[in-house]
Amino acid sequence: MILVLIGIDGAGKTTAAHALAAHVPPGTDVLVLGNYSGRKTLSRWTRRFGVQPPARLMDAAETVVRLLNVLLNSVKAARFDGLVIMDRHLHCQLALRAARGLHRGALLRVVLRLLPRPDAVVLLDLPAEQAQLRIAARGTDSENLDELQAYRSAYLAQAREAGHPVIDAGRAPEAVVADLRGVLAGLRAGASPGPAGTLSPPSGAGPELPG
Repeated sequence: MILVLIGIDGAGKTTAAHALAAHVPPGTDVLVLGNYSGRKTLSRWTRRFGVQPPARLMDAAETVVRLLNVLLNSVKAARFDGLVIMDRHLHCQLALRAARGLHRGALLRVVLRLLPRPDAVVLLDLPAEQAQLRIAARGTDSENLDELQAYRSAYLAQAREAGHPVIDAGRAPEAVVADLRGVLAGLRAGASPGPAGTLSPPSGAGPELPG
């Protein structure tokens, strides 16, 4: 089973991934994999040297790094018998492109169709202002509020289009993990993830399960 967590910087994807891995049912093997793009490192370099590369150039560099990570981790996931939690995926790069006003392009969409399909892609959502405060508290990097708002809007639009469940990531980590455990429970019970943090059961399966 493959569960993918996506969301803007500061949403708590990495924290949630490792917390969920620590709270799965006994006997469940878990593998946490990070599909990073190197965006933070690239941004630090551009600030350090006082340059601002074109958006398309930044996107190209990020896409190459993320694509390599996704391909490598997809091989690892295919060889792993258990629950695979992916921290980020190609969906993140598509959202970044939308926020930057770039065309989605064909390559990422083709690769997504060729790769093993995740059992669920979950958006961890929170207001850009709250995300910016969390990022500042880390003390390792910074994010522009307008960009965070644009990224959030792109992720929400993507979730609506694809039907990804959306979880309120502005709450305590325990509440977020509880919702993610609900998503996993629903998948194991045969339900398919639905939007807005719910699980939509298959026809005739009874009432909706909480996400």
